[in-house]
Amino acid sequence: MPSKQHPFLNFQVDHMAMHAEPDMYAAAYLFFRIIFGVSKEDVIYEKRVEWDKNVGEESMTYAVRIGQHEGNKGVLHNTMIAMIQPSEPLDKPSHVRKNLKDHSAAALWMHIALRTNDLISFHDYALNRGVNFITPIMKDEDDDLIQVFSGEWYLPGGQPSGTFFEFVQRDITPSLLKKLEEHNRESWFRDKTFLGLYEEKEREYQSGNIKPFIDHELFTKVHSLVKNKKFWDISEEDIQKAEKIMLEYAANKRALAKK
Repeated sequence: MPSKQHPFLNFQVDHMAMHAEPDMYAAAYLFFRIIFGVSKEDVIYEKRVEWDKNVGEESMTYAVRIGQHEGNKGVLHNTMIAMIQPSEPLDKPSHVRKNLKDHSAAALWMHIALRTNDLISFHDYALNRGVNFITPIMKDEDDDLIQVFSGEWYLPGGQPSGTFFEFVQRDITPSLLKKLEEHNRESWFRDKTFLGLYEEKEREYQSGNIKPFIDHELFTKVHSLVKNKKFWDISEEDIQKAEKIMLEYAANKRALAKK
């Protein structure tokens, strides 16, 4: 039975990421500065790219810290939001632009990063229940961060939502605290991770094969248990049956993969 007795399920929000049209991307910076009280020092990351030397640099993403907790112990409780715009020229493919267009949206939440104290245990736990990940667990060179990204939440036969999860574990070492205090741009968001994820999502969207959070076959199996029920009528027995289906499905999938 799923339970918070597993310490690695005691998640906290690490940061959030949003896709935005260029006009909204620029206006959002004004909103952050004026309405949310963000200072220039609270812009903790920015990445630019030069697609065409004749045009100059474009901003791909920036991340801001909203609010600030006092003392080192509160450093992980700061709220951070990363904004991403379709920076590619109009004649180049962009999964960000496609996502916004498909949803007729000026802004769209992309992922929420949830922080756990034991990512490896959670990763095993999720895999055993059929969760798909689009990356392996990635380890930062400074040994203070490991992270992994899930597949997207969308219905069988439907269009991808663009929404997925990142799971992270941060070890708060003295060196990391020092970087944070010095506003080191690479201490929270890193070029290698951001570009790696961006390129992986671009590959998915160009191939048309967007990995779902759980396989659509598994989704159909567990959804059949509750499709005719109101939310409040879903029982603990239903949850136990669903988890059993997920465990059996994942085990069979692993067995077939080994053949």
